[in-house]
Amino acid sequence: MSDDHNAFWADDIADEIEARNPDDPIVIKGGVSPSGVPHLGHFNEIMRGYFVAATLRERGHEVRQVFTSDDRDALRNVPRTLADSDWNLVGLGDVDAGALGRNLGKPYTDIPDPFGEHDSYGAHFTDLLARSAEAVGVDVDLVSNTDLYESGEFEAVTREVLSKRDLAREVLAEYQDGVDESYVPFMPQCSDCGKLTQDVRGVDLEAETVDYRCSGLDAGGDHIDGCGHDGTATLREGKLPWRFEWPAQWKVLGVDFEPFGKDHAEGSWPSGEEIARRVLDVEPPVPMTYEWFTLNGEPLSSSAGNVVTVDEVLALLEPEVLRYFFVRNPKRAKDFDVERIDLLVDEFDRFERVFFGEEEDDDLNALAERAYPYLVDEVRPERVRLPYTFAAVLGMTDDRDLRVRMARNQGFFDDDTPEWAVEAALERVERARTWAERTNNAYDYRLQADLPETDFDDDVVTALGDLADFVAEGHDGEAIQGQMYEIPRDHGVEVGDFFAAGYRLFFDDTEGPRLGEFLGELDESFVVKRLRRDG
Repeated sequence: MSDDHNAFWADDIADEIEARNPDDPIVIKGGVSPSGVPHLGHFNEIMRGYFVAATLRERGHEVRQVFTSDDRDALRNVPRTLADSDWNLVGLGDVDAGALGRNLGKPYTDIPDPFGEHDSYGAHFTDLLARSAEAVGVDVDLVSNTDLYESGEFEAVTREVLSKRDLAREVLAEYQDGVDESYVPFMPQCSDCGKLTQDVRGVDLEAETVDYRCSGLDAGGDHIDGCGHDGTATLREGKLPWRFEWPAQWKVLGVDFEPFGKDHAEGSWPSGEEIARRVLDVEPPVPMTYEWFTLNGEPLSSSAGNVVTVDEVLALLEPEVLRYFFVRNPKRAKDFDVERIDLLVDEFDRFERVFFGEEEDDDLNALAERAYPYLVDEVRPERVRLPYTFAAVLGMTDDRDLRVRMARNQGFFDDDTPEWAVEAALERVERARTWAERTNNAYDYRLQADLPETDFDDDVVTALGDLADFVAEGHDGEAIQGQMYEIPRDHGVEVGDFFAAGYRLFFDDTEGPRLGEFLGELDESFVVKRLRRDG
């Protein structure tokens, strides 16, 4: 096996899967409980699966990428932040938080949508997840756990677990405290209050029913009380506990590969492996543990409200840049820093240049050659990438023609640049402009298309004329920045007053970005005319 073949981690996983001689379609799975806003962290499993699926398809396999919405899970706490169907993030004050609180302990698919847009809370957030995957160009088959139970697809495996409940109890006790002789691996749903309960009083396998008392369920360190009702539920009216439900999904869906976070690697994966083999008589899928990433240095959390949605991210960068974020080593911790998203875009641009042979990097060459084609819809060497911060500079003006002239002056466009490449490059301008606005950074200014009204002293006017002459000589931004300190001194003008005059001319403001460097990136004739107050 060559080093080039293993340059991309997805090839290693594909090798492991093929070594088992699986039948087609090969099934790749991920999953999430729709407890709140679908955020970028949830895309770890979707994107890891996407790259492995793409690799296997390239090798000639039929692949089904499944993503389960674990929507039969109970709402365990009320999240601080929610999102409507237009991805507007809202706090609890904007919805009926009391209604959510009253539904603690009920499955997500039995809780009303707080926005009134879907059939249930679970359906609302599952729809957002599906649309996020579509926006990134990943074709996933979203499967509802509630549907699996209610349709009877989970009935046989649920019966199998209950028929082996003594063995199931023995296996789970090795991994989880509090598993005693009364433990039954099924959580019926109360027919009176709709909550799930852990209190099973009897199992009748012939009738395929369980007797229960609605005593509620444990949720983390808390307990959600039930209503006390005594009842009987079928195997479709409840759910398996997570440590059994996960391997049950592997068996029912025929899963061949599943990536998961390190929390599962230390907890439910070891028990799931053993439950699959000893209780369900099925081989667990090929696993892959990925490292979590942080958002602006803090853990991602729907319940705590520290989230960034795919919709928000795609307003700032192209889908291929987001895909690139997940190409990198999945076992290495990373931070998604919105303030410095320009660094991620620059890293992607360099990765692209390496693929096209425009830049050499022995550490990246093999990976870029292997993985880059999976990032873009089509490999097109004529594509133009404007550096992200330069795109933010162009975003200071709404004048498309000026944007094009500025990009041409910097050498990004020429007479041979296809029109589609110009338009595609300019799309980054809007994203960089959004980034500047949302982070209120040094690029969050507006270049004035028309000459603002000014009233400068004669010595300031003369100094501005000298600066115009200097710019007309073709100097770069760094040299212009230096002259902005020298020229006013030659005319007895305070440096601060000179900069203020420049900001007034270009931004109709008293402050802005590093002015000299900024002027060096603008259209030269535009700068000269504006400094001379000719337009």
